Amino acid sequence: MKGDAAPAGDGAAPEVLALAKVVARLRSEVADLEGVAATTAVVERAKGVLMAQAGVSADAAYEMLLDRAGEWGHTLLEECWVTLGRVSSRPPPGTAQLSPPGPASTGGPAEPADAAFRPRHTGRHAGRRDGDAARRGLLARLAAGLATAHGGDDIAELLRAVLGGAAGVDAVMIYTLTSAGSLELTGRAGIDETLAEQWRHIPPLSGVAAHEAIAGRRTLWLEDPEEDARRYLLIGAPLNRWPSRAWLPVPGDGPPRTAIGFLRAQPGPFAAETRALLRRAARLCAGPLGTPERSRDAEEARGGADVTSVQRILDALAGPAILLTPLRSEAGEVEDYRIDAAAPESVDVAGRRGKELVGRRILETYPTVVGSPLWDGYLEALATGTTYEGEPFTYEEVVAGVPRRSVYSVRASRLGDRLVVAWVRDDRSEREVRRLADMQRLGNLGWVAWNLATDTITWSEQVYAMFHRDPREGPMTLEELPRHLHPDDLPKLAAAVQRLVSEGENIDQPFRITTAHGVRHLRFVAEAQTDADGTPVEVHGFFQDITAQRGTELALRESERAVLLQRGMLQAERALAARLQDTLLPIPEQSLELAGLCIDVAYVPADSGVNVGGDWYSAIELPDGSALFVVGDVAGHGLAAVGAMAQLRFTAKGMTVTGSPLPEVLNRLNTLLLHTASGPSATATMVMARYQPLERRLTWVRAGHLPPLLIRGEQADFLAQPQGSLLGATFDSSYGQEAIDLVPGDHLLLYTDGLVEEPGEDIEVGLDRLAATTLRLLRQGRGETLARTLAALRTGNRDDICVLDIHVPDAEADHRAAAAGEP
Repeated sequence: MKGDAAPAGDGAAPEVLALAKVVARLRSEVADLEGVAATTAVVERAKGVLMAQAGVSADAAYEMLLDRAGEWGHTLLEECWVTLGRVSSRPPPGTAQLSPPGPASTGGPAEPADAAFRPRHTGRHAGRRDGDAARRGLLARLAAGLATAHGGDDIAELLRAVLGGAAGVDAVMIYTLTSAGSLELTGRAGIDETLAEQWRHIPPLSGVAAHEAIAGRRTLWLEDPEEDARRYLLIGAPLNRWPSRAWLPVPGDGPPRTAIGFLRAQPGPFAAETRALLRRAARLCAGPLGTPERSRDAEEARGGADVTSVQRILDALAGPAILLTPLRSEAGEVEDYRIDAAAPESVDVAGRRGKELVGRRILETYPTVVGSPLWDGYLEALATGTTYEGEPFTYEEVVAGVPRRSVYSVRASRLGDRLVVAWVRDDRSEREVRRLADMQRLGNLGWVAWNLATDTITWSEQVYAMFHRDPREGPMTLEELPRHLHPDDLPKLAAAVQRLVSEGENIDQPFRITTAHGVRHLRFVAEAQTDADGTPVEVHGFFQDITAQRGTELALRESERAVLLQRGMLQAERALAARLQDTLLPIPEQSLELAGLCIDVAYVPADSGVNVGGDWYSAIELPDGSALFVVGDVAGHGLAAVGAMAQLRFTAKGMTVTGSPLPEVLNRLNTLLLHTASGPSATATMVMARYQPLERRLTWVRAGHLPPLLIRGEQADFLAQPQGSLLGATFDSSYGQEAIDLVPGDHLLLYTDGLVEEPGEDIEVGLDRLAATTLRLLRQGRGETLARTLAALRTGNRDDICVLDIHVPDAEADHRAAAAGEP
């Protein structure tokens, strides 16, 4: 009797009786819900007006409507229409509304709509209600415009027109957060088409002010373009096009999804009154932008949602979702729903997926939902516009004679005259499977199982990917596995597997396999389950692809080997350079006497580094009885620096011995460095002096070197420097010469930069410190070891130090200083 339906009487089937009761109950509920649905949009608009006029919350505005309706004997709907009518009949801002209200009259539209509520509503909103009347007028005008605005562009243009004069707003942008976390430009005003197209879609990036305002639920006041540009991606160029901006999140019942940007050509911070005005304007837009009623009204006005557009959106979703169109009887009752669009991951219990569901009916795909809380939730969402979120429920269906039970959480929202339904399957077993799959994918793991009794092997999908094997071929048998192993790894892996299956010993064995994509490094970890006698009967474990890790280990090993080799070479080079330096530049243990002068020498290598530096000195007596003093510093370290130092030292001595003038010596040394094999990189500084003992005259030259320090009596001065650039820099260098007459008791210091330089410190500070320290040491009677003492005080030096102290003896003065011995 498939073609006949049993009557809904005493002999009817229980299922038919249940459905008949559900239909009867739904008819009465729908009648009540139709009345609720008819008043919802009007009530929301009236609440928005009172929120703007009185500066109160949505709940407080609703209470104000109830109080006023009770006072005047109106219904709630009637009072809402009265409130909206007062907004429409009020004079525009800038006339009567901008002036303080006069004495109460017998009636008339000039009296503010919230005047009757002032005696009854005090507390934390009293200050806002007593605010500037002009601002209330602007907000009332904005509320009236929002009641008829359609879409984000209308709202943005309305905000710009209303707030342009009072708040200086030149442009408005409205962004909405999508489910993917990106921002879409849903409204604009004062923004040209090119700029709007450039910023229409913003990916979920950091440094986007609109996104930060939504995520942080806070207003961002951008009032310093240069500072703001370092923190955020500023829209529009140049930066001074809108030097002050504000991004305000639009409040709603849940987390904000929309942000409004107010852009001003006026520089400087927002005034407190302007900030308050913009905040209240954003709250007023919560209805049109943040609640679903406005978008639904607009959809209904346009004749319903576009199924094709919805399908394109669902195609991009990651989870299951469908678009349902209610199928009504002649009496207007919902009898069923038709699936008009479906996301790719939407699956019913019969295994139909995605667009295979399109055109089918809910009672065809899920026949047992009728009369359930889910069915009631669909009807409620469709009738009232409220979003339905049901508790997790168990759905049971018999497919191919096998009962299937699944737990779902469902969410339904109205879209025009249709429903968008999304659901999540809460089955614990499926969640665990998803988590296991994610864990294997992220960790390059794949599980394996081997039943020793039946000799069956099971692989997870990730193992097939590791072996580059088609899952349709099934797992690889143990006989087939050796053909893919690296020959060197086969004995070890075979022995480990033998211990696993015979003795139940756990294994953790790395090995290599050859695939079509090259050699891969794998790791096999497994344990055996045994029976009552201790005999292994089943093996569980996992393979892990450690190719990347192994490659990193090999690279680190090669890098370590190269570092050790380089270290050995550097140590050998340092030892050779040190021996050469010791041979070429012997340091005397005591002071020298040359041409009637006392010479104290100190050389201290750098405390850090593995290379020998190029600092050097020379102090010799010439054939004519005069003395030559040289201090130099070759750039760089190592054998190259030592070689250049040897060239300069011996060449300078040889040319001076043969009678060459000091400036000519420097010219020849400059040419020498420019023509050596070391190339332009070989440069050096030098100071060179010749002392004539009969006249006590010191003639000196310099090549880019620090000035000598003369200590005479209680004063320390740096000598005026003659012309001279560093050696090896250019062929056009020229060198001048200066002379000074020394007197008994003088100390003249020649030194390298390591004695005075500190990282990050001006060289003048180091020179002043050297002069002060030298005077102090001489007052303490430490003149005989002045050079060595100065060098010893420079602990932790980062560069080589070479110091040469030239002292003209004064027997009587030295005797008095030694006897005084100042502490």
